[in-house]
Amino acid sequence: MEEAKGPVKHLLLAKFKDDVSPEKIDELIKGYANLVNLIEPMKAFHWGKDVSIENLHQGFTHVFESTFDSKEAVAEYVAHPVHVEFANMFLGSLDKVLVIDYKPTSV
Repeated sequence: MEEAKGPVKHLLLAKFKDDVSPEKIDELIKGYANLVNLIEPMKAFHWGKDVSIENLHQGFTHVFESTFDSKEAVAEYVAHPVHVEFANMFLGSLDKVLVIDYKPTSV
């Protein structure tokens, strides 16, 4: 199957450390959401908490989805100084993290 055309989705699954307060989590989420206003290649941002009844989350509690026009745009975002500064702070509050980039594909 050939590579899909179109946008790239950047998914981050997170489990916050037990000692991170709900208020701090809210502050971090607002900071993450604000990156779309500060880093041009980032086109959209969505997030949510696990609501699955399957109990297959492996401890991950939150998902963050960013949209980019291309893999090159993701690379530009990852290297952007504003992202680097935020990521260093954000990652320090996490117990577990998983990041996957993909191009949505219809079959």
